[in-house]
Amino acid sequence: MAFSSDTVEVFLAVIDRGSFSAAARSLGRVPSAVSMTIAHLEAELALPLFDRSGREPRPTAAARSLEPQARLLAAQLKALQVQALGLTQGLENHLTLAIAPELLSAPWSAPLAALAQEHPLLEVEVLAAPQADALEMLHTGRAQLALVFERPSIDGREGFQEVGSELLVAVIAPNHPVFVAAGRRLREQHLTNTRQMVVAGRDLASSDPRLVFARHIWRSDNAQAALSLIKAGVGWGWLPRSFAQPHVAAGELVEIEFENLSNGLDLWVDVVWSKERPLGLGAQRFIQLIQRADRSEGALVAPAA
Repeated sequence: MAFSSDTVEVFLAVIDRGSFSAAARSLGRVPSAVSMTIAHLEAELALPLFDRSGREPRPTAAARSLEPQARLLAAQLKALQVQALGLTQGLENHLTLAIAPELLSAPWSAPLAALAQEHPLLEVEVLAAPQADALEMLHTGRAQLALVFERPSIDGREGFQEVGSELLVAVIAPNHPVFVAAGRRLREQHLTNTRQMVVAGRDLASSDPRLVFARHIWRSDNAQAALSLIKAGVGWGWLPRSFAQPHVAAGELVEIEFENLSNGLDLWVDVVWSKERPLGLGAQRFIQLIQRADRSEGALVAPAA
């Protein structure tokens, strides 16, 4: 077979360096070995790859035609080598990240993109699930990491790292009857007595008690669905300010102004894993990358430590 990992490497080195001697230096070989490799390749292909009539060899039209596929093959071989090295160092084959739907606007995609650059063959799965469901995925082994809000109490089975914070604000449709009747300024009893949209899993008892105020609850496992219901005037709800802000700016929602308290719950955001299963190299690296992303992008307020 004409092309191999070695011949592709030599072929591209001559194109990139412009001469057999320069290619040889870059590869740590002698020029005669590079020249012989190219000559054997041309003989097997029955194609002239370099015009040697001038001072330095110039790629022929055939060489330029083969170049894109050769570069693709070289990139794939490099990715394969990186993956194999990662596996020897503890890289998992598959990484699943479960994200609370309210945090889908948090800066998690850039860290995953950086992880893909470092480990291009690592398979990654991103699932949006209510917080209780995301944490359950950790304990069953369905996911290796979860991006969730701080929990009211610490679970000894879980390890976690604070990666930032998110401000949740109470929002309502500007034409909601309770909001209009109260002169657009509410008190805490209005929250208690007005239907609330809650993002939660199937077990409402697992919902964070800090986020459930009303006696009458509608719930969804999807933040976008909760947002649509709030905009439709069905009730009010807590949403991350970064998620709600475009709709507030468009006049579809308002951040509730209260007579007797401030509007906002500032919750820490954690990346969580199960202590009962070892973390792979990819998961460990993602934790490092998302900490850096929070500091640089400002989408979440990074912790001091």
